[in-house]
Amino acid sequence: MFEKRLGDEGYATYKLPRTNNRGDGLLTAVNRKSFRVLNYRELLFNDFGNRVAQLLHVELVIPFLQSHAKDVKHDALVVNTPLLFPHNSSYCLPRLKQVYKILQYIESYQEMYQLQTAPIILCGDWNGSKRGHVYKFLRSQCFVSSYDTAHHYTDSDVDCHKWVSHRNHRGNICGVDFIWLLNPYEHRKPLNISFIKAVLGIIKNRLCEVSRESIDPFGFLENENCKGTCVDLSGFSQALTVLGLTGYPNGLDIEELHDLWLKLDTDGDGVIDFSQFKSALDPSSLLQSENENEALEAQTETPQNTSRSATIGFEVKHSALFPTQVEDGIWPEDYSLSDHAQLTVEFAPVTMHCPQSFCHPAQTMT
Repeated sequence: MFEKRLGDEGYATYKLPRTNNRGDGLLTAVNRKSFRVLNYRELLFNDFGNRVAQLLHVELVIPFLQSHAKDVKHDALVVNTPLLFPHNSSYCLPRLKQVYKILQYIESYQEMYQLQTAPIILCGDWNGSKRGHVYKFLRSQCFVSSYDTAHHYTDSDVDCHKWVSHRNHRGNICGVDFIWLLNPYEHRKPLNISFIKAVLGIIKNRLCEVSRESIDPFGFLENENCKGTCVDLSGFSQALTVLGLTGYPNGLDIEELHDLWLKLDTDGDGVIDFSQFKSALDPSSLLQSENENEALEAQTETPQNTSRSATIGFEVKHSALFPTQVEDGIWPEDYSLSDHAQLTVEFAPVTMHCPQSFCHPAQTMT
């Protein structure tokens, strides 16, 4: 039904089922009058949630572009994915890792095809609200929620519940559907730094849970090699295992754990004292020196007369949810089309200019 009706209306359709024959999956439809699909990739996470993602490399072919110089890049990347449902706090980290893997893949694809300045649109069922770690992680990478942008909503707690888009299987209503937009930015944080900051937020939350259970939130870090005041890598790894934050399939792997340890062990002496660890749980203090170094490098590597490359970006013109009651935080009882509201965003292409030094972020991002 979808293929025929969409095909008759001029759409190319791309389907991707979830792994292990879960019976559902993804559908992305592209209007041939507006976009030409240059490449299509499928991401199979092969995780315990059998999650998948689609990446479409498209080129804009709408009349807007005909009046612009031929050297303006017309490429854009579109990703569609569903994230795991957060059944409990143990699902926070695997959800974060799913997004991290997607952004890592996008970076690799951009580097391979020299698309570092292409705008990125992320679509799908994110199964998490504006107060979650995934939302904050994407915001730290300069992505904006198109709906919130169109309605001038902020990230504040006051604006977090002004709209809803889903009535989940528990009967709760929440705002979890986003169409994310990233236009080229000059001062985007390295991806691994944003990831580590988000992981620290999850660790902090888990420690709060442990504390509420009347367990010493730092005593569990002690091991036979370091007692009372500090912890070594082995003890730190064991502690995160106790918290359920390491190991297959939903925890940090060895490389991610090592990267986290290097950021925490700032003096490189092989141990982290508890006061140092407590300070590190405030991500702003951990990342302050790194941000200062990045700003200094940007000043020294990007002179004022840097040449600039023109590319296409997107401006959010309009965004709406249907049925309209959900825009006021109300789920209508007579709505039976889906357990999700329909989110629509209208983008207008605009010409953007990016410094040539930013056109190759692989030099500064890992």
